[in-house]
Amino acid sequence: MFNQKKIKINFFSAKTKKANIALKFFKKRYKNYPINKADIIVAVGGDGTILSALHKSIKLSKPIFGINRGEYGFLTNPYKNIDLNKRLEKAKKTEMHVLKMIATKKNGKKSEAMAINEVALLRNSRHAAKIKVQVDNVIRIKELVCDGILLATPAGSTAYNLSARGQIIPMNSKLLALTPISPFRPRSWRGALINSKSKVTFIILDEKKRSVNVSADFKEIKDIKKVEIREDRSIKLSLLFDPDHNFDKKVLKEQF
Repeated sequence: MFNQKKIKINFFSAKTKKANIALKFFKKRYKNYPINKADIIVAVGGDGTILSALHKSIKLSKPIFGINRGEYGFLTNPYKNIDLNKRLEKAKKTEMHVLKMIATKKNGKKSEAMAINEVALLRNSRHAAKIKVQVDNVIRIKELVCDGILLATPAGSTAYNLSARGQIIPMNSKLLALTPISPFRPRSWRGALINSKSKVTFIILDEKKRSVNVSADFKEIKDIKKVEIREDRSIKLSLLFDPDHNFDKKVLKEQF
């Protein structure tokens, strides 16, 4: 993908012993460029590190090559003691987009945030949440009684979404996963896959008694009344994978 002689790398690492050892190894062999001058970011850690690196570079659109030195590395490549430049030269690009969220609090104040993995709503009291679910302004569920609900991107479909028994989505599928968290009613509904161009709106019912918070990756907003989400295709992010270790192959393997 890259011309080997011109690759400028910025290293981004998790703050763990295993990641730090690998980072020292790489910095002895390759120059560490400032992020604004680098061609590529090499993120050393797990999926959380990849997510942090993506958020850090969201305005720079730098491709990210993850190297697994964490506990779980679905979005990373294996750690190998071979020429890193050669790996980057052969790496295959997978593009992704972010979710733009607008949350309205009980007091009417609005807050915006971007999510690369998912936007997740969770109850904030002993009472179950009651949420109206709309897709493209059409009411799909009049009243979902649950602990919460999330909307996940393909990149995030293997994270919280998978733990909530949501569907894993191939990166280039142009789909989003709409997944309930511990649903009580309707009992038969276990989620849906929707077009990535769709606008999703969550309206909190009885919000004074049944308080709900929302999180867009790392950003949490408390006591919300309504959340509107849609994909922002003006922002393009890129992950790089070894040819024999690409994301879609991982997705297929994970399902069997």
